[in-house]
Amino acid sequence: MGLALSDNDTASINDNSVLVIKLSGVMNEHNDAANPLDALMDKAPTPSVSDIVQAVKKAKTDSRIKGIYIEAGLFAADSYASMEAVHDALADFRKSGKWIIAYGDSYTQGAYYIASTASKLYLNPQGQIDWHGLSAQKLYFKDLLAKFGVKIQVAKVGTYKSATEMFTADKMSDADRAQTTAYIGAIWKNITAAVSKSRNIPAARLNQLADSMVVLADPTDYVKTKMVDGLLYTDQVKGIVKKQLGSDDICQVTPGDVNADETDDSGDEIAVYYACGSIVDGDASIDNGQCIDAQKVCRDLEDLADDDDVKAVVLRINSGGGSAYASEQIWHQVSELKKKKPVVVSMGGMAASGAYYMSAPASWIVAQPMTITGSIGIFGMFPDMSGLLQDKLGIKFDVANTNAHSDFTLDRTPVRPFNADEMRCLETYINRGYRLFRQRVADGRHLSTDQVEKIAQGHVYAAQDAMALKLVDQIGGLNDAVAKAAQLAKVKDYHTTDYPEGESFIDALLNKAQGGGNYLDERMQTELGMLYEPMMLLRKINKMDAIQASIPYKLEIK
Repeated sequence: MGLALSDNDTASINDNSVLVIKLSGVMNEHNDAANPLDALMDKAPTPSVSDIVQAVKKAKTDSRIKGIYIEAGLFAADSYASMEAVHDALADFRKSGKWIIAYGDSYTQGAYYIASTASKLYLNPQGQIDWHGLSAQKLYFKDLLAKFGVKIQVAKVGTYKSATEMFTADKMSDADRAQTTAYIGAIWKNITAAVSKSRNIPAARLNQLADSMVVLADPTDYVKTKMVDGLLYTDQVKGIVKKQLGSDDICQVTPGDVNADETDDSGDEIAVYYACGSIVDGDASIDNGQCIDAQKVCRDLEDLADDDDVKAVVLRINSGGGSAYASEQIWHQVSELKKKKPVVVSMGGMAASGAYYMSAPASWIVAQPMTITGSIGIFGMFPDMSGLLQDKLGIKFDVANTNAHSDFTLDRTPVRPFNADEMRCLETYINRGYRLFRQRVADGRHLSTDQVEKIAQGHVYAAQDAMALKLVDQIGGLNDAVAKAAQLAKVKDYHTTDYPEGESFIDALLNKAQGGGNYLDERMQTELGMLYEPMMLLRKINKMDAIQASIPYKLEIK
């Protein structure tokens, strides 16, 4: 919109200010550490969900901030539950009587969902709204791996535990298609209900628009269907903001400005601990992204247990799971923490498999309406590289053993397939891990193992279904979880503090440097050629712990 300031300016909050929220780039649940390279280039970090929600909450009661301006661009988030948190914070802001004005050259579906909360919603006269419904897309690599002589050996428990299918099948199984259709249908129902309420468009009509390729409609049709309030250029919207303020001077503030303003830290402390990404046993993420380092999480939770100033802990989880061993270690530490103070789990976009494992012992579990959870089951995937190494590359192996299975290992890429005895032992091992997972859920949720078995088997659930099955206690957001934690701790005057603390600039820079870089990746791609993709895929599998309680694929909901 070009109201006034650039992203790098620091603004004080003056009277007659406007909070500007830019929906562009990728918005994550929580930024636990800023990218040091952004800092070196004087580039402001993209606000996270927690940044925006906190800023909107503060702006609601700040008399200096008169309204919010939403600027929509090319935007995506890590989940629809993350968008839901922002949407609900903005809807709550409207209850204050203050205004929200939204403008976009075009709107992605997620951006439109958030912007639909606005008092007035405008689109460029040549803009588009990409309103199309939800589609869950999964990738399958079986045929690709076969071309290179690679087979994936699988041991798993759970009819619905579809995580391994990406390597062993070429399409969704009937069970996976049924559960996937169910939970994206539940998410879409929540989206259409929310937009219907804010835009006063019947849900049935919103579905008709999604079916009609409305993204290619004449922009005037968006006004006729009430999807927007008008077609305007940026300078015209700027004029509307000035009219709302009653001034030609627009003082804009960012979420960072609002959050940096003086905060009331009176009362008791409720800790909000963010756990996002793959669950790993150590500090190395399998995909160079966010990870839940079990060793660090356990140390942090132990510290919070011993901190007398912290009266309760809210675990904010956004994860598809990961290492079964690491999940068990966190389960233990959550159980120990619960002995000293209330522990409430707040589920974000996903809290499935290992992430549900670590949630099970909590005092109370709160899931957002668009949360995906459940997936109680475990598996092991082991690549058989013999076809690639021997048949494709001409590398032969021979071995001398002292015992029957001396060359059996879970820690490195097998150069031969497992034999029948080894697979039988692996399946017994996996089943033992599954029974332990099932028991942890039964104990934490006060259910019998038979009750858990009926809803387990790797089945993924939408939040409302999970609540009906007693896997969660309440449907709500992070604020609801904090309120419940305060209630359980019997405190009325309190403030929240986010954990874990962010890395220092130097630590972040060193960690970034140790993670490798594009140069090495490009060199490998040059040398390996067409072998690069399957080798990188196998490298990712090999970096995982052998036994997983996870959804290792990244489900893309479009």
